[in-house]
Amino acid sequence: MKDDLVICFTHLSKRYHTDLFGRAKPALADLSLEIRAGEVLGIVGPNGAGKSTTIKILMGFVFPDRGEVTLNGLPAADPAAHAQVGYLPENPCLYDKLSIHDHLIFAAQVARLAPDEAEARIAKVLQRVRLAKVAKTPVRKFSKGMTQRAALAYALLHDPELLILDEPMSGLDPLGRELVAEVIREYRERGRTILFCSHILTDVERICSRIGLMHQGRLVADLRPPDLPAPPTGRYADKSPLEAFFLNQVAGNEEGNDG
Repeated sequence: MKDDLVICFTHLSKRYHTDLFGRAKPALADLSLEIRAGEVLGIVGPNGAGKSTTIKILMGFVFPDRGEVTLNGLPAADPAAHAQVGYLPENPCLYDKLSIHDHLIFAAQVARLAPDEAEARIAKVLQRVRLAKVAKTPVRKFSKGMTQRAALAYALLHDPELLILDEPMSGLDPLGRELVAEVIREYRERGRTILFCSHILTDVERICSRIGLMHQGRLVADLRPPDLPAPPTGRYADKSPLEAFFLNQVAGNEEGNDG
């Protein structure tokens, strides 16, 4: 294994049993993928493509039926592999009676930050996600977009080497989406590694160094934005290169729910 290999999926397969008769629904089928230090990989795909399952396996929330996953050179199920990971789930679950400041105090304690350093980092990250003025407000009073930004602050607090973001633009207005894009670009410029899933193809196209297209549990394309073919004339002529490529690959096969 090369020293710069951060994430490695090797022949990963996963099936879910979805009904009373025990019939299984495939979520991943022989997925192999490597992510190296400093890369920003955006995974796109229709509902049911296996994007969220991929991230859940990487985070150790579910286990594959077959295959191996390593994170920072360790098995993904090993808690030590996650010491330098910042994670933003698709649907953040925060304690609604607590403030974001309370949440970040807890995050700082988990990261074993000294009190003075913790307060300095909390102030900095709240300013970065534009929540400093509501730091002591209970989360239950937050809008969907504010909650998403609060969860992003939680992921950023310990200044991780690797960011894993599942639909980070979900519920955000254009200003919020640009804020997340700026954070990703800042981390990229610092040489950090980022893996994220998104349905917002224009955002993926403009901020990623690599793009992975998943469909029916498989990785069907792995390319860089400059390598995207120009949109064809006719049906998708008004689309961006990634939108046209995506539609050409998966049109008519978008059934199912997020995997």
